[in-house]
Amino acid sequence: MIQGDSGPFDPKFQGLVTALRQVQSAVLAFSGGVDSSFLLKALKISGTRFLAVIGASETMPEKELRQAVSFAEQQGVAYRVITTGEMKNESFVSNPPDRCFYCKQDLFQRMRHISEAQQYSVILDGANADDLKDFRPGRRAAELCGVRSPLAEGGLSKDDIRAFSRQLGLETWDRPSSPCLSSRFPYGLRITAPLLRRVEKAEEFLHELGAGAVRVRIHDTVARIEVTEQAMELFLTKDNRQRIADTFKKLGFSYIALDLEGFRSGSLNSVLPHDLMGNASTS
Repeated sequence: MIQGDSGPFDPKFQGLVTALRQVQSAVLAFSGGVDSSFLLKALKISGTRFLAVIGASETMPEKELRQAVSFAEQQGVAYRVITTGEMKNESFVSNPPDRCFYCKQDLFQRMRHISEAQQYSVILDGANADDLKDFRPGRRAAELCGVRSPLAEGGLSKDDIRAFSRQLGLETWDRPSSPCLSSRFPYGLRITAPLLRRVEKAEEFLHELGAGAVRVRIHDTVARIEVTEQAMELFLTKDNRQRIADTFKKLGFSYIALDLEGFRSGSLNSVLPHDLMGNASTS
């Protein structure tokens, strides 16, 4: 596809930019991931006045916080880092199936205060068209708080967003999806800061080892590792297995298991009743 100063000459992309130009001003929920980074770039192209709000939390890896700040600075847009409070909410840390609702509700309510104080007309998030088909309790929080999702409204899928991001030269175009660290906890297992850090450091180690897309699911003292089929080769050598075992045990895991089904989003949702899956989130 051909690309001009206003972005790719594609009806879907140009339709998004046109829709954003009709927004007087906006506060954007910005995580630094594929979707919100693409939406930030589209907002910049549209010329709409906006503020990118980055929610700093113990559930967000420090590396991702740094990446989000760096991206906003590289794009030369106004941004603000705020501290969210979901870890102080018993309804969140007790880890029910609708855990994401309480996290998003906290973020969007804080963004609402910012939008009202600084006279922004709307709150935006990066939910895409594919998200509407998933189990996403956070969507209910967005609806209750009046948050708009321009990517979903424009029918843009994850594949669309990655393709347009690549054409725009965004470094995020092939970044693996990375939901918050609490998504590594089976429902009902209490979310604590020490366990969040344990999971973060474990995944960071596997990334350094070359695992790529990875999830370390925490089951009490057991670490269940999900990686792609290609990355499973890392576990075939005795040296790597020993390094992984030694590192994970130093982090506090008693047992380390490789999930033979491999990396898959939302694996912890498999225990939920089928009727509940019509309204919740993969991670």
